[in-house]
Amino acid sequence: MDRLLRYVGDRPLVVVCAVLLALALLPIAVWLDLRHISDTALKAQATTLDTMLTDIRSYYSRNVVSRVLAADGKVVPSHNYAEINGAIPIPATLSIELGKVIGAHGSEMSYRFISDYAFASRQPHVLDTFEADALKTFREPGADLQPITEMRGSLLERHIRLAAPVIMGEGCVACHNTHPESPKRDWKVGDVRGIQSIEVEQPIANNILSFKYLLAYFVGAGVFGVGFAGVQWRQARKLGQINGELEETNAFLASVSMKISKYLSPQVYRSIFSGERDTTISTERKKLTIFFSDIKDFTTASERLQPEELTELLNEYFTEMSKIAMDHGATLDKFIGDAILAFFGDPESQGAAEDARACVEMAMAMQRRLRELNIEWRRRGIVQPFQARIGINTGYCNVGNFGSVDRMDYTIIGAEANLAARLEQIAEPGGIVLSTETYALVEDMVRAVPLPPITLKGISREVVPYAILDVVDGPSPIIDAHGPAARIFLDLERLTDEERRRLEGVLAEAMAALRGEAKKPTGHDWVRGDPKPAPVAPHAI
Repeated sequence: MDRLLRYVGDRPLVVVCAVLLALALLPIAVWLDLRHISDTALKAQATTLDTMLTDIRSYYSRNVVSRVLAADGKVVPSHNYAEINGAIPIPATLSIELGKVIGAHGSEMSYRFISDYAFASRQPHVLDTFEADALKTFREPGADLQPITEMRGSLLERHIRLAAPVIMGEGCVACHNTHPESPKRDWKVGDVRGIQSIEVEQPIANNILSFKYLLAYFVGAGVFGVGFAGVQWRQARKLGQINGELEETNAFLASVSMKISKYLSPQVYRSIFSGERDTTISTERKKLTIFFSDIKDFTTASERLQPEELTELLNEYFTEMSKIAMDHGATLDKFIGDAILAFFGDPESQGAAEDARACVEMAMAMQRRLRELNIEWRRRGIVQPFQARIGINTGYCNVGNFGSVDRMDYTIIGAEANLAARLEQIAEPGGIVLSTETYALVEDMVRAVPLPPITLKGISREVVPYAILDVVDGPSPIIDAHGPAARIFLDLERLTDEERRRLEGVLAEAMAALRGEAKKPTGHDWVRGDPKPAPVAPHAI
């Protein structure tokens, strides 16, 4: 953009040529304006006339024919009223004769009341293609009975045709179904008997003189534009400077927005900056799947590790878990110490079942990733790495902005969120516990066993937790079991044949010792100086 402004500023002749070109194209613009004016006027006139005729016919049927019939008087409505003393025309006859009257006033407007079911004493109505198609469309089941329009014309004139349905009312049905000249006697209220067709013509040339002052104005404006081009040339350099400052400001705002995004869930950040969500205190009740995870014995680990080392481990753990949460579409609510609170279902949702499946898949992915992290941490000398417990529940919560007008937080509250935290507390290290509601949505993708029922304040029902035993991934090739006095750590995929044979002997001696059976060493013991297999990733059983 800066380059274009500099190019124009250095070449004022380009601006002059552009102005001259605009003046040359002015007649085309004026013609387009005239055409638009004509089309708009034609449609307005046709619509007004249609409304007028419909109102006249409805008024006549309601206040003349209906009243005469109700009074049982000598005056009777008839399609051939001219041949009967004291008779008055029926609505259809009135419409037909109104069409003749309107058509006699000029050639620019015509009106016809037509039907393919004309009385026997009348000549059949001849319908052209537009009228026949309109009548066929109105009689289709469930058809939209709004008027149908057709615009056509040539370079110097425009035509509009409008067709509106004629709907049978109660009085019309009673008359047509009993009249001896009626060709159809099974009419029902709401049937389309025919159409009223209106055609309006307007020459564009009639409006040309309305723009003579406008043309003169544009000629003057063109002269002024040439002079103004010189002024613009002087302003080009200043505009370039302003644009540069705007680019710097935009870059600064983009940087600030990226920093702000680090403190918000991606879904919330996008909804705020796209204008979909207001920053006002408001909540709504939705069905969510709530995820709560916690690190077992984190307090003990914090006492064992140095603050710098603990901070590094915790940040690495949160970073990896956050990536998994984003990949699965979770709304990451907050970090509470070593705990993670996330949920599915707002501001984006794939439905309760899909949200629950995505949450369980995310939980399993987190446990797998944590086992991989434990491998790396063991290599770095961390004796007892992190083990996470996860609880998942599905239920209705209040979600939205909580807080004050000056400081608010997008989060969830409710007993169902508390239940997710309670389920996490009863989970085994490295395990995942689901509520009954969540398990019912994902039972086809996991194997789980019920745990003893639990109760929670704020939830009247008794909750049966389910602990996940196995997942579709299959068993892990890594075995890692440890306690205060023992540790078993095996990576079955990386073991060589020689290591497998030696480990079989070691494990056999260990089993004999555990059973209290005395057994002499077989020479397979791992002793100082023996080559040891490289440490590999742990797996929580």
